[in-house]
Amino acid sequence: MTDEKLTPAVPRGSHPRHDLAPLLNAPVRLSVVAALAPVQKAEFGFVRDLVEVSDSVLSKQVSALEEAGWVAVDKGRVGRRPRTWLSLTTEGRAVYQKHLAALRAIAEG
Repeated sequence: MTDEKLTPAVPRGSHPRHDLAPLLNAPVRLSVVAALAPVQKAEFGFVRDLVEVSDSVLSKQVSALEEAGWVAVDKGRVGRRPRTWLSLTTEGRAVYQKHLAALRAIAEG
């Protein structure tokens, strides 16, 4: 019997893992995107506290997401205090939804 007969006839690339976004494989980046998904925008400090990371860790991860075009960063002031707001872009929201669907498909077998 050859190996070909032992291998199920499944087209290559059909496994749901192929729909995972590699950038979201990092737990902190996934946590940031998940925190931003249900809201229009969130303050940097709120996301930092929710995800339980330092300013520098969050900043580094947000930079990677921003570079990918998935997170928008807006800076401004509230009174005299500088503030930074984070939001998912349309593309970021779509990538996150596709990533979640792939995770569910993998978990369901």
